[in-house]
Amino acid sequence: MSWNPRKDLRKIHKWGAIIIALPFLVVLITGLLLQVKKQSAWVQPPTTEGSAQIPSISFDEILNISASVPEAEIQTWADVDRLDVRPDKGIVKVRAVNHWEIQIDTDTGEILQIAFRRSHIIEAMHDGSWFHESAKLWIFLPTGLVVTVLWITGIYLFFLPYVSKRKNRKRMEQLKAESVSEENPL
Repeated sequence: MSWNPRKDLRKIHKWGAIIIALPFLVVLITGLLLQVKKQSAWVQPPTTEGSAQIPSISFDEILNISASVPEAEIQTWADVDRLDVRPDKGIVKVRAVNHWEIQIDTDTGEILQIAFRRSHIIEAMHDGSWFHESAKLWIFLPTGLVVTVLWITGIYLFFLPYVSKRKNRKRMEQLKAESVSEENPL
């Protein structure tokens, strides 16, 4: 069996695309959603503005205010995934472990917004960890490697006809020059 780049790379390109179709589709769709997360309230709640830029409420007050929101299911700090303090906007975003987000005015303690935040789930799907921690390493990493091979073979297959045409043109010009020189000897 001899190596035929055109034929063999087409096979690699075709079968590689079929093998990674589903995980790559997940990466594409979730990547598109993450690209527009700031523009889509469905993915990530928009950031509101508080009344002052200097925080005046304490952590205990933030926890008590957050505990008053039934959707967030916050009772202790263990129920809080993270705090995102935005002094320039005058708010603190409290993210519960169940993905609910509460935006609190850091001056008055008023709840400005309560919304479900999907960006974390979409990010976990994007890297494969949502399915299983091993999926990142054993499905999504190989998918990335195969996509890289598909890109390389696709570029090769795209330029191959242009290179072939150029070689054929040069060969025809050379043949034409040789036949002219044979017809007109000195």
